[in-house]
Amino acid sequence: MKTTIKEAKNYLNQEVTIGGWLHNKRSSGKIAFLQLRDGTGFMQGVVVKAEVSEDTFQLAKNITQESSLFVTGVITEDTRSDLGYEMQVKSIEVIDEAHDYPITPKNHGTEFLMDHRHLWLRSKKQHAVMKIRNEIIRATYEFFNNNGFTKIDPPILTASAPEGTSELFHTKYFDEDAFLSQSGQLYMEAAAMAHGKVFSFGPTFRAEKSKTRRHLIEFWMIEPEMAFYNHDDSLEVQEQYVTHIVQSVLKNCTIELKTLERDTEKLAKVATPFPRISYDDAVTFLKEEGFDDIEWGEDFGAPHETAIANHYDLPVFITNYPTKIKPFYMQPNPENEDTVLCADLIAPEGYGEIIGGSERINDLALMEQRINEHELDAESYSYYLDLRKYGSVPHSGFGLGLERAVAWISGVEHVRETSPFPRLLNRLYP
Repeated sequence: MKTTIKEAKNYLNQEVTIGGWLHNKRSSGKIAFLQLRDGTGFMQGVVVKAEVSEDTFQLAKNITQESSLFVTGVITEDTRSDLGYEMQVKSIEVIDEAHDYPITPKNHGTEFLMDHRHLWLRSKKQHAVMKIRNEIIRATYEFFNNNGFTKIDPPILTASAPEGTSELFHTKYFDEDAFLSQSGQLYMEAAAMAHGKVFSFGPTFRAEKSKTRRHLIEFWMIEPEMAFYNHDDSLEVQEQYVTHIVQSVLKNCTIELKTLERDTEKLAKVATPFPRISYDDAVTFLKEEGFDDIEWGEDFGAPHETAIANHYDLPVFITNYPTKIKPFYMQPNPENEDTVLCADLIAPEGYGEIIGGSERINDLALMEQRINEHELDAESYSYYLDLRKYGSVPHSGFGLGLERAVAWISGVEHVRETSPFPRLLNRLYP
């Protein structure tokens, strides 16, 4: 019977065959322990010299790291294992023998590991991060599908930019200028006028020359837009969504979280409603905390966001930023025209902003004014202005950066480990 490591629990005390790779091994004179992986998980195979042929035992002792195998044996209970079971190996068939595998069990430098990212993905911790990423994606579709959203796919090649052209990758679209999308938001607003509640999930690009642990050149965004939703309505959706993905990972990725040594008690605290602090109060708080460098009207940096998040020990919304430091499409705050109805959701433990969102301007004249003030090409945004001409309604939306969310939930330090093949300032390989 062929099965996988994940499904082997269904065959306790039965003989099965599993196709996989040798992750690691150790042996003594009479027993060999094989650490096997097959993509679904990691499992120990025990080879006892007295219970197998001499050829099989010698093969178990000599087989090399990352060789591919068919391993046959009986699945038995093992309470010391995270899985709760292991295999008593009876026979081994080598499919392909690997030689001089470059990533050995010793420590390697980050640049070396990034150069070998295609192989580093096989490691136990990197495997766990990708499993958590996958669970967040699965839970994302579950949340929005269960709450009446329609998935719409915006284009990746665009003629205009939602947040200005300074951080865009330029390309030629035959005889026209085009850009790689930095956000699908403007198109999702159009889709919301057709479907009410929509979301997109796809790659976005920022030509930002940043080397921080929070930044990637290419990353994935989840971007919902909701017709007839005001700013407060949107904040409720955001906290419900983030709570859902955190709880889903806690429920379905227990082994992976343990592999990463994640403090799950901190994740278990994540529940609605999230604390909120206005930009004005945040500036006051930061000054009281000794950040004398911050002045009203300036954007917050990583140390500022971390100080605010640490104060709450939960995801926290910072609301109503100054108009001049936010994109052109955000609805003015009726209580203070110098600010807009927006919020950034700051993750705890120093992971920074994971969501940016706002109520969108729905008045045609004001939108035209904003486009002019930001010196944008009105013709490129004519379709966007049409949304305010033909049945405009109050609407709101937000964008969650997948890799930052994965970094926070999995507890890894740098977002480069949360993307299968990260694109960084000086890295386009592999």
